[in-house]
Amino acid sequence: MTTDISELAAKSATTSLKRSRILFDVNPQAAFLPAVDPKIMTGSIARRKRRIQPGAPSGAGKGNSTALALVSDSAAGTTTNVQATSTALANVDNPSASNEQKPDGILVKSNKSSSKVKIPTPTWHAPWKLSTVLSSHLGWVRSIAFDPTNDMFATGSADRTIKLWDLAKASVGASDALKLTLTGHISPVRGLAFSPRHPYLFSAGEDKQVKCWDLETNQVIRHYHGHLSGVFCLALHPTLDLLVTGGRDAVARVWDMRTRTQIHVLGGHEHTVASLLTKSTDPQIITGSHDTTIKLWDLAAGKCMTTLTHHQKSIRAMAQPSFENTFVSGAADCLKYWQGKDGRFLKSYTGHKAVINAMAVNDDGVLVSGGDDGSMHFWDYKTGYNFQSTTSIVQPGSLDAENAIFAASFDGTGTRLITGEADKTIKIWKQDDEASEMTHPVDMVNWRKKCLKEAKQRY
Repeated sequence: MTTDISELAAKSATTSLKRSRILFDVNPQAAFLPAVDPKIMTGSIARRKRRIQPGAPSGAGKGNSTALALVSDSAAGTTTNVQATSTALANVDNPSASNEQKPDGILVKSNKSSSKVKIPTPTWHAPWKLSTVLSSHLGWVRSIAFDPTNDMFATGSADRTIKLWDLAKASVGASDALKLTLTGHISPVRGLAFSPRHPYLFSAGEDKQVKCWDLETNQVIRHYHGHLSGVFCLALHPTLDLLVTGGRDAVARVWDMRTRTQIHVLGGHEHTVASLLTKSTDPQIITGSHDTTIKLWDLAAGKCMTTLTHHQKSIRAMAQPSFENTFVSGAADCLKYWQGKDGRFLKSYTGHKAVINAMAVNDDGVLVSGGDDGSMHFWDYKTGYNFQSTTSIVQPGSLDAENAIFAASFDGTGTRLITGEADKTIKIWKQDDEASEMTHPVDMVNWRKKCLKEAKQRY
């Protein structure tokens, strides 16, 4: 029994600094420590010196030692405390006693960062479902625009035509929903916009033409000449009579709507300008390009204010809400949420792994993104919570690969979503009236995991 106690005491004395200090500080003369191997003692002293004073030499037992040294008297079977005063132990007991021998430390990342991450609570939104399918175009439907009165909407297609639809009749699939077909472009129609103050419809196509249609006479009344290649996007200024177009010539052109004068040529992009946003406050024009950058423009000076380079893929779609001064850009890498005033990056919306061709947001805070593989993701705009993911189904007779979504837009009320697709159809989506927070709850567990994971990333 005594031998077992001796062995345990020996192990404790040679491996635990705290144990040794207690044994010798209580009563150095009466303390009992069994004899140990001198090699074990030497190694123990060296380890303690390295533990207490990093950088100290590993040799111990020679000269004046600042660690605890024990000498074994094997003949008498007793041990003697040779150096009771230890500078290293004094520094451990009283860290403030000496600042000169404070050991150098290393930076270690704290694990408490996850507890400080604020998890935003997403707003609940009802899921969306397909309501009506309209089939009239003979080519890909590339653009959609709504009338300011919300009575009708226009679609532009690769069949070079523009079709005007009655929204109420189209929503129920009436056979007489198509009101009018406008012809005049000789290439796919890529951009459409209704004027909020005039009975005009503006269109842009890959034929380098920008046209102004008078909807009272259904005739082209103005042409805007200047683009050197196809025009891919078009937007109207919300308060001024200005028209902004962007295209394959890597510039955005600002036109006077009435005089057809080219006011500015906003150059700086190195590739196609594929998306446009206009606002009544600076920056009044925002452009997204295939060169993976977003530029914010000073309209008065015609110069670039800020260039955003966070994306790594072509930016084909952007959207901005009416309830706050922010905007969202979409690319094949992810969606990004920006401050509208200065372009400050706020958040990334990850999960939609496709080339984003179309985006739209309504007043309820529902953001939709459509991909070239037919995938549609519905997001809570303010938090980036993806509350629904679905895939469009091609109409009978089409290839499965023809389910790309090229255009998306909400109506004036935000209760109807219209998409233009590669299967030549126009699909109308609406919210599921039977859904509730009980049937389709917010998945807070996975949402929290995603927020914590993204908090560790820079972008």
